[in-house]
Amino acid sequence: MAETIVKIDLNKSPYENDMIHNRWHPDIPMVATVKPGDDFIMECYDWTGGQIENNDSADDVRDVDLTQVHFLSGPVGVEGAEPGDLLVVDILDIGAFQESQWGFNGFFSKNNGGGFLTEHFPEAQKSIWDFNGMFTKSRHIPGVEFAGLIHPGLIGCLPSKEMLDTWNKREKGLYDTEPDRVPALATLPYADTAHMGRLSGDAAKEAAAEGARTVPPREHGGNCDIKDLSRGSKIYFPVYVEGGGLSVGDLHFSQGDGEITFCGAIEMAGWIHLRVNLVKGGMEKYGIKNPIFKPSPITPKYDDYIIFEGISVDEYGEQHYLDVHVAYRQACLNAIEFLTKFGYSKAQSYAILGCAPVQGHISGVVDIPNACATLWLPNEIFDIDLNPTADGPTVKVENTVDIPKSPDKE
Repeated sequence: MAETIVKIDLNKSPYENDMIHNRWHPDIPMVATVKPGDDFIMECYDWTGGQIENNDSADDVRDVDLTQVHFLSGPVGVEGAEPGDLLVVDILDIGAFQESQWGFNGFFSKNNGGGFLTEHFPEAQKSIWDFNGMFTKSRHIPGVEFAGLIHPGLIGCLPSKEMLDTWNKREKGLYDTEPDRVPALATLPYADTAHMGRLSGDAAKEAAAEGARTVPPREHGGNCDIKDLSRGSKIYFPVYVEGGGLSVGDLHFSQGDGEITFCGAIEMAGWIHLRVNLVKGGMEKYGIKNPIFKPSPITPKYDDYIIFEGISVDEYGEQHYLDVHVAYRQACLNAIEFLTKFGYSKAQSYAILGCAPVQGHISGVVDIPNACATLWLPNEIFDIDLNPTADGPTVKVENTVDIPKSPDKE
């Protein structure tokens, strides 16, 4: 029986737990130390630390304090880990708590984080998803059920001081190019809501003032939101500090490639069972500066996909040069428009693409001026057949609900 080395209480604030942190900084103390070959369990809050409730109002998504996120469990030190090594992490198992068999998906208000399609969905909305073993469905989206590919959205090692300084400098430089932009171009250090784990006193205050926010992925891993990092996957993380400092959180029951709704997976609280090993000097041996991984051998099996193309011409008709971001947006917008023909609202369609195990592919980046991206939507997750026919979409979902929306406060 593996030992649970990080425990949480969902009835208490993560700020009361010194085995939790919400910033990246090399001085955050390890909460436990393990040896190469050890396996262990870590419990995790949902990424907001319990700010979102299981109800039919999106007020909590509208009002969520994004300066607090993400709440991570750790860091865990590994004996013998040194800068330049690779920390090998096997995800042995992962799941939701028995007392919390639900998750949420949300669209943030454009004024509070926005999202991939924030111009089309500028107000806060939320859907709740109930778990039934390996399957999930939502009372806010009828006629859809699928198997979850549970994974951590965020996992990585502590940065060195040099790396932290690099992150802060380059992200501040980007932010300063358009400081009044909404949403912001980058999330800069913010001490007021920082939780620095077991750091205390002046050391905690100093670290909080420069601690990197957990929002983006970076060289150490971090918030990569790769849906295939599920049970059975193996990840090789660059080590930048003594002991490595492995932290994990932001657990997802399921997610589509791109996590396009930003609060874009089915977010949940739960636990993760890990095993660690080391490759000494692995960064230089293999030329690695970002993590690499082997995917899970256990994935939902879907064979019937409808694949939507998008090119780098935006919805306003403007041409972009080989821009895969624009191309993937168009693929997603094309899929959303298609789903509305079967009775789904645009918000329901958007949520499906963020939550279900859709695949996103970069299909072409050489044929100037248009990049091509594709979105693969599994037909089998629907109660109805979505394949186009000469008769048109005559069979439609019985839809008497929609995803709750909360307008911005004036």
